[in-house]
Amino acid sequence: MVQNNQARPLAAIYVRVSTQDQAQHGFSLDAQEDAMSNYAKALGYEVYKIYRDEGKSAKDLKRPEMTNLLRDAEQRKFQAIFIYKLDRFSRSLKDLILTIDKLKDWGIDFISLQDKIETASASGKLMFHIISAFAEFERNIIGDRTKFGMERKAREGGFITKAPRGYKLVNKELMPTETSKEIEEIFKEFLNSHISLTQLAKKYSFTTAGLKKLLQNKTYLGYVKFANQESKGQHEAILSEELFNKVQAKLGK
Repeated sequence: MVQNNQARPLAAIYVRVSTQDQAQHGFSLDAQEDAMSNYAKALGYEVYKIYRDEGKSAKDLKRPEMTNLLRDAEQRKFQAIFIYKLDRFSRSLKDLILTIDKLKDWGIDFISLQDKIETASASGKLMFHIISAFAEFERNIIGDRTKFGMERKAREGGFITKAPRGYKLVNKELMPTETSKEIEEIFKEFLNSHISLTQLAKKYSFTTAGLKKLLQNKTYLGYVKFANQESKGQHEAILSEELFNKVQAKLGK
């Protein structure tokens, strides 16, 4: 590692080569290091550290030195990352876009020698904004797909969140447990006695708000809810609609 020179910004250099790359294309970590070190110094940077992933594929970012690089970047230990070629960094366009977007948020410049990509100049910053727009688009696409999948699962009667008291999840399906009888007892006791919500909650080790939420939970009638929409679930109901509706009427009073 080169000693920190306060007069010059610091640069991290990332180099990667897989066994296949070396065999087929003659890529060398040392050659990459030399090229990037000279390029960084020519642009006025002092080399902070060289991160080397040898014999590693670029199918994802789960590489030891890549992990260290991104951790140090988040801690702002340097001002720029230099790579030899984009595919040395990642072969996944999504990973590349989302990672460069993070670097922008951290104030880290990104320079790829062979691809003529850099983010230190005005044109480079424009490229950063374009990449960031793609990153936001990718995040929105992922969010839309997730929401669509959850809504479809709810419509088809699948359960979304954790199992409420009285049920357990078995192979992602709700199954009644022995405590389901206790749920019915709580509903009946609330309906047929003069006990307050607070007293009843204390008796069954709930908070008052927690007990009220339980008494209003239509999961016990066999329904699932997502995004304020209710659908008939695939699981077994453990309460009758008559009992549930009477309890709601009493709660309303």
